[in-house]
Amino acid sequence: QVQLVESGGGLVQAGGSLRLSCAASGSIVRRNAMGWYRQAPGRQRELVAAITSGGNTNYADFVKGRFTISRDNAKNTVYLQMNSLKPEDTAVYYCNAAPRAFGSWGQGTQVTVSS
Repeated sequence: QVQLVESGGGLVQAGGSLRLSCAASGSIVRRNAMGWYRQAPGRQRELVAAITSGGNTNYADFVKGRFTISRDNAKNTVYLQMNSLKPEDTAVYYCNAAPRAFGSWGQGTQVTVSS
């Protein structure tokens, strides 16, 4: 069974930075394109950034230039460096395969950006 454990969220002021980590079971990260998703209260979950097994990256327009996704296949870990955070980035952040996610999700990590 797929296990995904997100961490690194917290409360930060607008303009600040956070680095999220996602530890995955087995060789999920090495074998799959991975992504970071987020879900704000009352909104649908959306894909924020994705990285292929070859290291190519793709970003949603609303985070381009501010967020950077990376992966460490040896550690089965995916990262999301978030800079210049805005209040509208407030959400629970999840990692999963991308663009088609696995059926199971981790608990996510809460990111709260104060104005």
